[in-house]
Amino acid sequence: MADTRVVLVNGARQSGKSTLIQLIADGRLVEMRNLDRLEDLRAAESDPSGFVDFDQTMVIDEVQRAPELFLAIKATVDTDPRPGRFLLTGSSQVLALHGLPDTLPGRMETIELWPLSQGEIDDRPDGFIDAAFSKGPGLRHRSSVTRIGYGERLVRGGFPEAVRRSEPHRRARFFDSYVRDLINRDVRQLGEIERLAQLRTMLRLVAARNANLLVPSSLATETRLSFHTVQRYLSLLEEVFLIKQVPAWSRNLSARAVATPKVAFVDSGIAANLLQAEPSSMVRPGGHFGPLLEGFVLMELARQLTWCQTRAELYHYRTKDKIEVDAVLENPQGHVIAIEVKAATTVTGDDFRGIKHLAERLGDDLVAGYVLYTGTETLSFGPKLSAVPVSALWELPSRI
Repeated sequence: MADTRVVLVNGARQSGKSTLIQLIADGRLVEMRNLDRLEDLRAAESDPSGFVDFDQTMVIDEVQRAPELFLAIKATVDTDPRPGRFLLTGSSQVLALHGLPDTLPGRMETIELWPLSQGEIDDRPDGFIDAAFSKGPGLRHRSSVTRIGYGERLVRGGFPEAVRRSEPHRRARFFDSYVRDLINRDVRQLGEIERLAQLRTMLRLVAARNANLLVPSSLATETRLSFHTVQRYLSLLEEVFLIKQVPAWSRNLSARAVATPKVAFVDSGIAANLLQAEPSSMVRPGGHFGPLLEGFVLMELARQLTWCQTRAELYHYRTKDKIEVDAVLENPQGHVIAIEVKAATTVTGDDFRGIKHLAERLGDDLVAGYVLYTGTETLSFGPKLSAVPVSALWELPSRI
C-alpha cells in the first residue's frame, strides 16, 4: 500500500482475504465496508460517489458485487492521488467482470490470493521453482512422504477451514457447502444460469478430467448442454477461482503441438470431494490418484509463481502424437524447466519420453527435466534429467 493508490486482493472465497485485510487494517484509521452485507451493498449501488467519500484508507470487501464503484474510485484517486487510498477484495476475477466500466490502469495493483500452499500449511520454504532454475540438474531432495501421505494432502486441499477439520466427514461437509453456496450465490450473480442441475453434473465431469485437456464439446455431449453454454459455464467457474486453465506451450517448435489448454481445480480437496475419493482408495489401481496428483502439482506451481523470485509462466505441452509434458515453466529469457508427474514410487527411462522429445527441440534452453514421483530419493536419468520426490515442491528452499 506504500506507493499504490488502490490495491485489489483477488481470490477464492474462504482463502483468507478478509483475515488478511483485517490484519493490514489493524490499528489504522480505516473505513471498513463489506458488500456481502445488504445495507452496504444497497448504499454502494444507490450512491457510489458518496459511498467512497472517505478521507482515510477505505477497505471494501467483495467489491465485485458493485462494479459501479470503480468509476467512483477512479474519480476519487485522480482527485486525491495519495497512496493507500483503497484496499479492495474480490471473490471473482474482478477485472473480467462483464460491464466493468474501468479497470483503473496505472492506479491499481492486483494481488492474487490462493488457498494455502503445502509449504504454508507445514511452515516449509516452498522454494522449488527458484531452486529448479538456479540448480537445474543439480537439484537434490530426499522425502519421507508416503503415497498415502500424498493422498491425504490431496483430499485436504488448502482452504484454511478444510485444513482445520481433521475429521473426513466434517471436511466433506465443508466442501459440499462451499460448492453449493458458490454456485447458488456467486456463479448465479455473474451470469444467467438456467440449468443448475446440469452445471453441477458438468462440475463433476470436470473433476473427473482434472489435469486433462479441456474439451468443451465432450462436456456438451455428456451434459446435453449446448457448446456455447458449456463454454460460458466454464468461464464462470474460472471467474470464481474454482478451476484454472493451463495454456498450451509451443514456441512454434513443432507444427504438431496441440493448442488446447488443460484444466485443473484450484483446490485439490474440492476435486477429490466431488469424486468422493479417499486416500486409501484413490491410491489403488483404477483410482483417481494420478490425475488428482497432477492437478495438485500444477496448482502448487501456480501458487509459487505468485511469490517466487523467478519470473516464469506455467504451460503444458502435448503433440498430436500424444507426446506430452505435464508442466512447462519458461522464464523471460526462454529457459525452460520441464516436469512430468507420476503417481508411482518408481521411475523408468520411458517416463522421460516427453521431456526428451522437448529437450531435442530446445537444446541449451532446457535447464532441467524432472519426473516428480512418490518415491523417496532423487535419481539421475542422464544429463539434465532427474526423478525427484513430489514433496520437493514445498520442502526445498529457494536457494540451495
